[in-house]
Amino acid sequence: MFTLLALAAETGGPASPFEVNFGLFFWTWIVFGLLFFLLKKFAWPAILRTTEERERAIAAQLAESEQNRAESARLLEEQKKLLAEARSSAHQLLVDARNSAEKERVHALEKTKQEQEELLDRARREIASERDRAVQDLRREAVDLSLAAAGKLIGERLDSDTDRKLIESYLATMEQDR
Repeated sequence: MFTLLALAAETGGPASPFEVNFGLFFWTWIVFGLLFFLLKKFAWPAILRTTEERERAIAAQLAESEQNRAESARLLEEQKKLLAEARSSAHQLLVDARNSAEKERVHALEKTKQEQEELLDRARREIASERDRAVQDLRREAVDLSLAAAGKLIGERLDSDTDRKLIESYLATMEQDR
């Protein structure tokens, strides 16, 4: 330890860490003041300008992000509204399609029933027409058979119109008696 104190005494430094050297203190303050003046004159405005520019850029970015957030919220609301409208429109389309299908089904059923009725009416008319034709044919044959039978009984041929009318009127009265 003695060597350390002797070395400090030879270099002109303090012998103890608690000892104050006024020369060193004076030059430290001079260097600090000069350095402070130079920093204040040249470096401090550039640092301040850079800091202020950075602050403005951050504020602009914050404002832009706030605008973007507001725009996103507006777009989200608009998208929700459009989605609700699309759902409503799709629901209305489904309801309209169901109603249209039901109307078409009812119309098809009515058309089928009408066609069925027309077919039945036509069939009934054809049956009635065929029945009338068959009755006419039977009458003619009955008249011809009656004339032939009467001709055999009488022994001569009966084929005049008056004879035919006489037998037809007789058959007509028989049908009414039934």
